[in-house]
Amino acid sequence: MTTILPPLTAIPAEIVAVQDYVPYAYERMSAQAWAYFSGGAADEQLMRRNEAGAPYRIWPRVLNDLSHASTQLQLLGQTYAYPLFLAPVAYQKLAHTQGELASALAAAAMQTPFIISMQASQTIEAIAHHAPGPQWLQWYWQPDTQATERLLQRAVAAGIQAIVLTVDAPVNGIRNTEQRAQFALPEPVAAVNLKDMHIPVPPVVGAGQSPLFGTGYLATRPTWHEVAQFIKHSPLPVLLKGILHPLDAQQAVEIGAAGVIISNHGGRVLDASPTAWEVLPLIVQAVDRRIPILMDGGIRRGTDIFVALALGAQAVLIGRPYVYALAAAGAAGVAHVLHILRTELEVAMALAGCAQLADINKANLMPLG
Repeated sequence: MTTILPPLTAIPAEIVAVQDYVPYAYERMSAQAWAYFSGGAADEQLMRRNEAGAPYRIWPRVLNDLSHASTQLQLLGQTYAYPLFLAPVAYQKLAHTQGELASALAAAAMQTPFIISMQASQTIEAIAHHAPGPQWLQWYWQPDTQATERLLQRAVAAGIQAIVLTVDAPVNGIRNTEQRAQFALPEPVAAVNLKDMHIPVPPVVGAGQSPLFGTGYLATRPTWHEVAQFIKHSPLPVLLKGILHPLDAQQAVEIGAAGVIISNHGGRVLDASPTAWEVLPLIVQAVDRRIPILMDGGIRRGTDIFVALALGAQAVLIGRPYVYALAAAGAAGVAHVLHILRTELEVAMALAGCAQLADINKANLMPLG
């Protein structure tokens, strides 16, 4: 990667699927930015297993009445056009000069909820003003309670609808791809919403580098008790993102979480973790419809969305697919990715004989093997 090309001014005709954006993104990112967005933990086996998809086939049905077909979703008291969210992705200015502003604008245009990363490279207020659409705010635990309260107040004032508390990364995963690229944030990219927060710096872990235990850093990480108090006092509903174990899902219900998001952090934390596809049925059983379940990790086709819904998720999130489109073509690319996935989902629903999201269930799936 030597010459970085400018963003596309028009979408090439050969881009007809989400993954078609990948080579265009590669040509338009620095080596370090590419390592940050495309890399995962350790040997990146989990990333590959995520993208391999679920071990199911969609079982077509014929001659069902599809005259009132819709992808509309009811979630947390809100109505959404279809069951797809843009996942929180940090530092989007690494991919495009407008960063989160472009992604949020595309999401609003496509009636898609945009989850702002707490480590966004644009302010919450700028994003909300630039793209007045449904928005949630992702949250990493902050021990600075006063700064936390100020940021929550800013979120409410900006019209944020929910908080997504990421709980699966008390420490960063060992990301060898980033280490090899010697990734560091370039000026002026920064987590602009965290400027007034006192944030403990995690030790750098990896081969031949600092140890983790004995540093005192882990003592600043939250437990179920602290998260329960955060949920209790939050002015907005709180979903827990990064749930992979049924017992943790049950605990989330018990402490009052508004929902759970099954996620392995895009394969960026623990390479030996299970995929969301593997644990989704187990967590659906554990939650037993008491709170909504969303999932991310490996959604690359509308058929992936269909399978996730059939297994019991209410909605899915995408991350890398829209970031690659952002890098390639800005807001137009992100909107195009959302259009592709929505079209593929509608086609899958029609061919499976499902007119509404409520019609999609395990009877529409044929297990492999």
